[in-house]
Amino acid sequence: MKTIAAHGSWPSPVDAALAAAHDGRPEYPGVVGDELWWTAPRPAEGGRRALVRRRADGTEESLLPDPWNVRSRVVEYGGVPWAAVPRPAGGPLAVFCHFPDQRLYAYEPDAAPGAEPRPLTPVSGTGGGLRWVDPVVHPDRDEVWCVLEEFTGPAPTDVRRVLAAVPLDGSAADDRTAVRELSDGSHRFVTGPRLSPDGRRAAWIGWDHPRMPWDGTEVQLAEITPDGTFRPARTVAGGPAESIPQVDWDAAGRLLLVSDRTGWWNLYRAEVDGDGGLGEPTALCPRAEEFGGPLWKIGLNWFTPLENGLVAVVHGKGTTALGVLDPDRGTLADVAGPWTEWAPTLAAHGTRVVGVAA
Repeated sequence: MKTIAAHGSWPSPVDAALAAAHDGRPEYPGVVGDELWWTAPRPAEGGRRALVRRRADGTEESLLPDPWNVRSRVVEYGGVPWAAVPRPAGGPLAVFCHFPDQRLYAYEPDAAPGAEPRPLTPVSGTGGGLRWVDPVVHPDRDEVWCVLEEFTGPAPTDVRRVLAAVPLDGSAADDRTAVRELSDGSHRFVTGPRLSPDGRRAAWIGWDHPRMPWDGTEVQLAEITPDGTFRPARTVAGGPAESIPQVDWDAAGRLLLVSDRTGWWNLYRAEVDGDGGLGEPTALCPRAEEFGGPLWKIGLNWFTPLENGLVAVVHGKGTTALGVLDPDRGTLADVAGPWTEWAPTLAAHGTRVVGVAA
């Protein structure tokens, strides 16, 4: 017997829960020793982001059970929420942002069975008003360096963002004053610091309202003193009409940056002089295509340097490819495969490159 029902009111086996039932794409991959880690959404567990570990033998496991949720809310879009380093003994050390309270936690997955993550940062007195993103673990300094977003009042404009150093010993878990501020807060928005190979300098990106990061950003460069404090930063590249969404260092201590100064986001390299100034950037592979993109989330990587001097890059126009660039020759060789879209979340260890593609 035929049943007539109003449009959209008939029963269907396809509902919202079914449509969202399968795990989504992996995000924020990283190499930890000889292992691959990443975050992955878990729709069946309320959409939390799990931290997944793939060991050298190919076995996979979720490192943190429900309800741990590895995700940052900085600038609401978030960004890279975790970092980890291998250690000679005791297994890797991971630092991650937990979505519900936005605190940073340290976790040692190979420690005693049942070991829980331990908080590194305090609970904010302004409901969720301390947020963290783009962490980099520095075990030699016993700190994790990252971006701190701090809400100081009820208004949307009552917010500041700075680079910060959080002690790994947990001394800041109940003490906001134990967090060292590395930058002066002169920019409304910042990305995480990238250290030069010799550890003497840090580079990062800053920008201010009303500009969006695809309108104009500035590269900041600061000398690092032996005790880990930053000397006053200098603006060495970029400006109101030049978008630089990523900056990093090559093995020789030269600055690599993506800039749209020609109308296309291309990759450039520049020498840093003894006074901390920057020489004229040189285009490494000038093309009428993109080697970068809009910086929607803090910590995106369109390129990553390899230890042999080459650079892995995401590039293209419309579709994107993963290529390996020889910066001295300007040659670019694409990796073979069926993929037509690469996420700007590249990671590398040695000469191995990891990415997310479809």
